[in-house]
Amino acid sequence: MKLDKLVILLVLTGLATLSVASPARASAESPAAQAEGLRTALFNAQRSLLAGDTAASEHLAAAEAVIDGEFGRRLAAADPEAAARLHAALDAMTQAVTAGDAPAFAAARAQAWTAVLAASYRIVEQAVQAGDAATAQAWLLVREFRTASRFARPNGDATVAVVGFANGEVDGETVQQFLRADLYDTYQARLNEALRELALADASGFATRRAELAGLAGGYFAILAPAYAEQRGEAELVDAQAAFSELLQDALAGDDMQASSAAVHGALESFRAAPLSPEEQARRAGQLLRYIYLVPLEYGRGVSNGQVTLQFEIQEAVTFHEAAVAAFEDLRDVLALIDPAATASTAATLQSMGAHLLAANSGGAVAEPRLLNQQAEEVMSTLDDLMPKEWKQQSVAGDFDVITSMLDQMENAVRAGDYAMAESARLEAYAVMESGPEARLTSLDPELKLRVEALFWNGDANHSGLSMLIAQQAGLQPIRTARVALNEQLRQVQTLLSVQSAPGAIATNAAVIVFREGLEAVLILASLMGSLKLQNQQYRRPLWVGTGLALLATVLTWGLARSVLLSLARYGEKLEAIVSLIAIVVLLLITNWFFHKSYWDNWLASFHGRKRRLLTGETGVWLGLISLGFTSVYREGFETVLFLQALVLDGGNQVVLAGVAIGLVLTLIIGFLTFRFQSRLPHKKMLIVTGIMIGAVLLVMVGKTTYVLQLLGWLPAHTMGFALPYWAGMWFGLYATWEGFALQCLAALIVIGSYLLAEGLKKQNRKSPSPGPA
Repeated sequence: MKLDKLVILLVLTGLATLSVASPARASAESPAAQAEGLRTALFNAQRSLLAGDTAASEHLAAAEAVIDGEFGRRLAAADPEAAARLHAALDAMTQAVTAGDAPAFAAARAQAWTAVLAASYRIVEQAVQAGDAATAQAWLLVREFRTASRFARPNGDATVAVVGFANGEVDGETVQQFLRADLYDTYQARLNEALRELALADASGFATRRAELAGLAGGYFAILAPAYAEQRGEAELVDAQAAFSELLQDALAGDDMQASSAAVHGALESFRAAPLSPEEQARRAGQLLRYIYLVPLEYGRGVSNGQVTLQFEIQEAVTFHEAAVAAFEDLRDVLALIDPAATASTAATLQSMGAHLLAANSGGAVAEPRLLNQQAEEVMSTLDDLMPKEWKQQSVAGDFDVITSMLDQMENAVRAGDYAMAESARLEAYAVMESGPEARLTSLDPELKLRVEALFWNGDANHSGLSMLIAQQAGLQPIRTARVALNEQLRQVQTLLSVQSAPGAIATNAAVIVFREGLEAVLILASLMGSLKLQNQQYRRPLWVGTGLALLATVLTWGLARSVLLSLARYGEKLEAIVSLIAIVVLLLITNWFFHKSYWDNWLASFHGRKRRLLTGETGVWLGLISLGFTSVYREGFETVLFLQALVLDGGNQVVLAGVAIGLVLTLIIGFLTFRFQSRLPHKKMLIVTGIMIGAVLLVMVGKTTYVLQLLGWLPAHTMGFALPYWAGMWFGLYATWEGFALQCLAALIVIGSYLLAEGLKKQNRKSPSPGPA
């Protein structure tokens, strides 16, 4: 009990210190100032009661003067029921001061304040109906907002609407709609927050805090009561009010609250005072999925071997979880209408995750990261099945909310000089960008994608990238400059992705993607097949076998993309990098055989002679050619699947597959013409063309893979001081970094060097005398 009083006393002291208006001064000022004066007086009264001094009665008298004055009379005229609750709360507080009952005073203080909020809302409504914009603007300031956090900004729609009303830009009916949507949404969010905190206060044994939160919950519900009666009827409203009354009685008496809490939650099941618009529903859905995605990510960073190693990461996981729960509560009524069992299961899993996080954050048991990861994947999988298609298609705004909050955190960390935290926040922002908007952006505007990536990482000719600036521990101003440039690009991305694409545009994008990647595969195959025109045509078959296996693997990857790859979305670029590296290694090793047959023959012969080969020469060649055909083609197929999955979210499988069919037809036509033209070339010219083609393919693969490795942070990146057009990277793998240029030069030197070495060995063999018969 002493700890409870100390906590409340510290909170109230801080709040009272922040207040600048005294009750006496507030009485002659605006409604907002008078309301603040009233709240300050009640705070001071509770603080004095907790401290055990005699000033509580004086502060309560100051609050009573405000209530009995013009401010209170205006509230009573607008909403007699709220005024009655306010006076009843004042009487309860008077009795609590006399009895020295801090919990009872806290509960009554909460009821008094929520009664003021209810009456002020009615005054604004009545002023709008009367066309009195000035009064509406003055009393709208007597309100609360959703609890602000790094992830949620207060909603100001009601304020904007009233200002528009005052300027003659918005009619009264529209203003009423905005008022209802904004204020009801706010107070229902506050109600849900109070109930969640009530459970924690009850578990911690904080009697005063428990009573205050129970009083707040009932008070917020009283504001929402008209909407509840409209949706459920008067009889159910009476039952709900009785449930809240019982909850408050249990909180004050210190009784078990399980039954009354269950009754309250049951009364609120599927209730939404101000239904969210479809756009807001999609926005909250996007936020929910992103927050859940980040919870195990942060938790895993903060836990090792059953111990908390980084407390900050655990706190971050807790914050993300709280934001996820808030977003889920906003959508719960709609989800429950779709599938009540799945919605209840999701709520239970979220509650279990919260319990694990709370334990780890408070020095209790530390759950294994894989458990949190499993629970997060379970929630995301259930929500993916549960959420309407429209939410998943239009939830891009939620992604950008999270990205913005992470970049805000990055700037705050830089301001505090904590560059490790700044880099962590930047990586989280990019992780959300990569696993969400970037996938769709790749399909719709690859040039814009490259600009965004550059600003996240190494920069371009005009701006330094955030990654490079943080690594250099640059000051706030250059990082802020890069952030402003990135914000502009992100706004363009959000605008682009917020517009629902037409089916024809989606199919066209799919066709272009398939044609672009297919063209690379055709180029590789044509290069490899061309050198087998004459004496080595038997080796074309393993190449075709590898190609066929690659196409089969691509189809299987497509089939698994919506399940396996969905959970591996955060590893998309890592998987792409690994597949590309394998393709490059195989291409470098195997293609030498095509141009330097004599060199490979001698090499294999030496293995035969020394009996140290792992495989027979012919089997080794076949396996090498099969792997070459497979890796070269599957690399393109893997990228294609990743790109197309983003389009599936927009247009569905049928539209995307139609585009795929068009792209495949165009690819087959180009392939047929390429092979037909190649077959008419003389062997020597064909080898020259083939060599150039393979060299070009290798340089493109090296350039693109280097760029992906740099994005992953696996390779450093130093820009060359100028920018190349996006098509240079998209089609030719050319990016303006010194590392990419150096590795492409190295790849060229390896090919040219191996050619010169093979030719030297061939000439040496010709000059060497043949050994005589033994």
